[in-house]
Amino acid sequence: MKKKINIAIDGYSSCGKSTLAKALAKALNYIYIDSGAMYRAMTLYALQNNLIKNKEVDTEALVRSLDNVYITFKYNTESMQSETYLNAQNVEKAIRSMQVSRSVSLVSNIREVRSKLVRLQKRMAESKGVVMDGRDIGTVVLPHAEVKFFMNAAPEVRAKRRFEELKQKGMDVTFDEVMENITSRDHTDSNRATDPLRQSEDAIVLDNTDLTIEEQFNFMMKHIFEISGEKARTETTANSN
Repeated sequence: MKKKINIAIDGYSSCGKSTLAKALAKALNYIYIDSGAMYRAMTLYALQNNLIKNKEVDTEALVRSLDNVYITFKYNTESMQSETYLNAQNVEKAIRSMQVSRSVSLVSNIREVRSKLVRLQKRMAESKGVVMDGRDIGTVVLPHAEVKFFMNAAPEVRAKRRFEELKQKGMDVTFDEVMENITSRDHTDSNRATDPLRQSEDAIVLDNTDLTIEEQFNFMMKHIFEISGEKARTETTANSN
């Protein structure tokens, strides 16, 4: 694309937002920013420093520590993926654990945490050419993004996808655990006081319950090129990654 734009992708947990965002970023030669990974990294920091006990966060202590938390992304030339670093340590695998998943909504609900990370996310997108996914990208972080998508899928389908992903990574989890986690996160994300999960009025809705990754990718690319006023590259698919 000649003129760079920003693309916001929001939606419920385990909808495949990151998979599609990465594919779009690679096809368009854009920067991919996983905002969810930033909240997961913050949650991992809280767990490592014993700031989460009995499903409660020591909010005051975590807020005092915010200036000591540095979250960045580095591109791994071997995996050809952007990976998350917490205070100079690669935590890409650690932040995907069920332990982090069970606590991330507690941390992401803290106003000061969201304020810090939203500022970082806005700064990352200032130069355009960004694909960013999360829960509040189109409504809070990038309200003026040229293209916005909102993804959803049946909870059972999302839980099955997440369960299979975790099992492939060798993690010891049950389907019921994953289903409970997704249901809980849906409720928390949609009802938190600060920046709740909402569908932006100008977002393009994509329910991918019965769609393949390729179908979703082509759906998004079609809309991106229509909105940008450029001719769609109909032969481009997610498999090009």
